[in-house]
Amino acid sequence: MKTILIQVGKTEEPFLIEGISIYEKRIKHYLQYQSITIPAIKNAKNLSEDQQKEVEADLILKNISESDFLILLDEQGDQFRSVEFADFMQKKMNTGLKNLIFVIGGPYGFSKQIYSRANFKISLSKLTFSHQMIRLLFMEQIYRAMTILRNEPYHHE
Repeated sequence: MKTILIQVGKTEEPFLIEGISIYEKRIKHYLQYQSITIPAIKNAKNLSEDQQKEVEADLILKNISESDFLILLDEQGDQFRSVEFADFMQKKMNTGLKNLIFVIGGPYGFSKQIYSRANFKISLSKLTFSHQMIRLLFMEQIYRAMTILRNEPYHHE
């Protein structure tokens, strides 16, 4: 199974870029992993929030096939403890999926079109974080999940 993270807009803060790079290297020791960055919308100021979400949806959907399992990182999603998320990942790996795709949307979230295509939603917290910061936090959780599944000493409980 390949794990793919699709994100809208590039990461700009150097400290986030460095952290993401560190966890991306770590994750690749456990999983086939790919990150896809959807470019930020040009002339976004001229579009409403809904129009921006629709343009982003079209770009996201170009990277997804019908057989892919699509998970949105969304504030309305299910929350997991790290051990529960590791178990969730293990179950997905056991199903024989070709691609497990996680999507971090832009600053306004997702369009109705993306919500209707999604197979599942995960919320990392009840707190609000920037969509750029969520990238680092989520990659750390993927890495943590893999170390939990391998009984490695990274996670303490």
